[in-house]
Amino acid sequence: MIQREFIGAAQVPGGEELRLYRHDRDFMIVLDRNELMSTRRSGSEEALATMAWERICGTGKPHILIGGYGMGFTLRAALKVLPADGLVTVVELVPEILEWARGPMAEVTAGCLDDPRVRVVRADVAQYIAGAEGEYDAILLDVDNGPDGLVRAENDVLYSGDGLREAKRALAPKGILAIWSAEPDPAFTRRLQKRGFSVDEVRVSARSNGKGAKHTIWFARRG
Repeated sequence: MIQREFIGAAQVPGGEELRLYRHDRDFMIVLDRNELMSTRRSGSEEALATMAWERICGTGKPHILIGGYGMGFTLRAALKVLPADGLVTVVELVPEILEWARGPMAEVTAGCLDDPRVRVVRADVAQYIAGAEGEYDAILLDVDNGPDGLVRAENDVLYSGDGLREAKRALAPKGILAIWSAEPDPAFTRRLQKRGFSVDEVRVSARSNGKGAKHTIWFARRG
């Protein structure tokens, strides 16, 4: 039997410790006993990008912000559909996540961080969004397991009324704020609507083959 191999740990600033494991050819990132992400399940993270693109396709020189690199599923899916003149800004707070991507997970990463359409910024995504105005055609957030600060308490601001107002201001007209969650949250849907977004809540399969658990993505459009 192949044993799970511990690869490394990373302390989230102001939050919990993340641990990277490998099991045979698969990788998983774990928080406490919670498996945050795994190469065995990428379907909903890929849908975060492809379904957002379906809602903004036709935009000239599209600019997408991805909050949280994770294992790069969303980034690689975005690069497959974006035109040559598109731009993706990846905002990642934890430096080890990017080190793992270029190190033990390089085969999985497949060079996506070196794509000329990609700009990588090490920052708190909430603060980064707060500094923008009308800049992004889509903002894709997958930094927690849902609309609450699981990984770090400071992430709560992303899903608060103030945080949603900042995200709306950072979007271009008709832009999309897309947020990934392991579970539905009716209160969060109402919060998005209260901030003036038109909301499309979609349930998608965790696995790219359509099997496994269902996850939730909110696609909230700015007017």
